[in-house]
Amino acid sequence: MMQFSIVTIFPKMFNNIFKYGVINRAITNKIININIFNLRNFSTNKRKKVDDKIYGGGSGMLFMFLPLFNAVTKIKKMYKKNSVVIYLSPQGKLLNYKNIQYFLKVEHLIFICGRYRGIDERFIRTQVDEEWSIGNYILTGGELPAMIFIDSITRLLPGVLNNKNSLLNETFSKNLLDCPHYTRPKKINNIVVPKILLSGNHKKIKKWRLQQSLKNTLIKKPNFLEK
Repeated sequence: MMQFSIVTIFPKMFNNIFKYGVINRAITNKIININIFNLRNFSTNKRKKVDDKIYGGGSGMLFMFLPLFNAVTKIKKMYKKNSVVIYLSPQGKLLNYKNIQYFLKVEHLIFICGRYRGIDERFIRTQVDEEWSIGNYILTGGELPAMIFIDSITRLLPGVLNNKNSLLNETFSKNLLDCPHYTRPKKINNIVVPKILLSGNHKKIKKWRLQQSLKNTLIKKPNFLEK
């Protein structure tokens, strides 16, 4: 079973996200386990304070070292597995389809969800194994990236999807975008489903789909073809 641990000051953000679809099925079938940890519970302050002003001045607040350290130390002791601590940050490596394959081999992922101006650099240097980003833009916190990471990893785990073949030809799986797909009815607003898809000739359909996939990639993401 793959373990996901999330350290956040907003644990309620995760109340519903894991109750539906593929993630819920993976939890029910004991393929993954997800635990949410409130960072404030690891504060040594009576008011459960976990942030403070930045040395040297400047706007914003910063998560302090000690609450984060206490949280990660306890989580690692709880699971006693090979853990990788990930700080979700716009400064991290950019997540893509190929990177996700790497995470499938990790037993336990601990996600640190930052807020405000981030976290104390000393925690990053001494306790964080890897920094990862979901894009070159700024979010208000690491909670949404954590959800995206878990969703993208979970769907690739064996036994999660009903049809494992659905992973073979999807967008990004072969550095190509997926081809167009259609369902009923056959005609909408004078736009008709391509005849080849109704022919029943699977060899020709396969060839058509590859051609459309190449065309789609050339138009939308031509840099993929260079790979």
